[in-house]
Amino acid sequence: MVLVTGGTGYIGSHTAVELLKQGEEIVIVDNFSNSKPEVLDAIKDITGREFKFYNVDILDKQSLSKVFKENKIDSVINFAGFKAVGESVKEPIKYYYNNITGILVLLQVMREFDCKSIIFSSTATVYGEKNPIPYKEEYPVAITTNPYATTKLFIEQILKDTCIADKNFKVMLLRYFNPIGAHESGKIGEDPNGIPNNLMPYIAQVAAGKLKTLNVFGNDYETRDGTGVRDYIHVVDLAIGHIKALEHMKNSNAGVQTYNLGTGIGYSVLDIINTFEKVTATKIDYKITERRPGDIAEFYADASKAERELGWKATRGIIDMCRDTWNFAKNKYMNN
Repeated sequence: MVLVTGGTGYIGSHTAVELLKQGEEIVIVDNFSNSKPEVLDAIKDITGREFKFYNVDILDKQSLSKVFKENKIDSVINFAGFKAVGESVKEPIKYYYNNITGILVLLQVMREFDCKSIIFSSTATVYGEKNPIPYKEEYPVAITTNPYATTKLFIEQILKDTCIADKNFKVMLLRYFNPIGAHESGKIGEDPNGIPNNLMPYIAQVAAGKLKTLNVFGNDYETRDGTGVRDYIHVVDLAIGHIKALEHMKNSNAGVQTYNLGTGIGYSVLDIINTFEKVTATKIDYKITERRPGDIAEFYADASKAERELGWKATRGIIDMCRDTWNFAKNKYMNN
């Protein structure tokens, strides 16, 4: 049985769908800090399958222990954690406390119940801004540009040290690039509580008339159009990457393995806006504002290791990402 922490969140919910489609038995844990309860029904609608859910904060050791006590969990996919770069710069203590304490409590409980396999939701931002692009797994990680990335870096080290101390522990570090898009059903997608921190849900809410104007943070970067360039990956491709990682982990030796999950293609903010407008025949009102603290000019992946060792490769393009985002946004904001 697989425990999915943060399983009603954006990436967690899509991964839960793919796990259920593969026939896995899952337990979802979430406290809805950045998600909504109706996602649970959407996952059931898409998959036609039942699963257990616990409204639990992973910082709550007693409640998390109850989850393990009531279920035979043999592996964990950990999505639980705060994830907004800008907010982390403003509130670093909040991020360090939540993200790092959460993994420590989770590991304590896993150890108590002899569960020794974990896939960790890391980030490409651990590479910092000193490494050349495309980012490769063997590059050094150390100089991060914001507290969110630093929490991921610290957690990676905690997991590495755990493997050194316990020779039976298996860890998969999956370094995501920039997930966007939504499930093709339109039933789940990125729907953050409050004002979105990420580009695509903000664009979608402007297109749907929920928000007035998109802020583009900086147009003076050393990129082809001055706006930030990122490796945008369809969230379903990313979710399938977790399925491949889980399969690989079951058949691999103990220790730490690290994989980039990205497309290897860099798109600018304006590329995304322009493509979204073409795909959806809507106009996105945007304004250029100051750079956001903690952001860097551009990064994208070398994902060849994941293809070589996991048999995984992103197959959905930027048009798919924009179309599926709009399909979800229309269902969510315009059909209710």
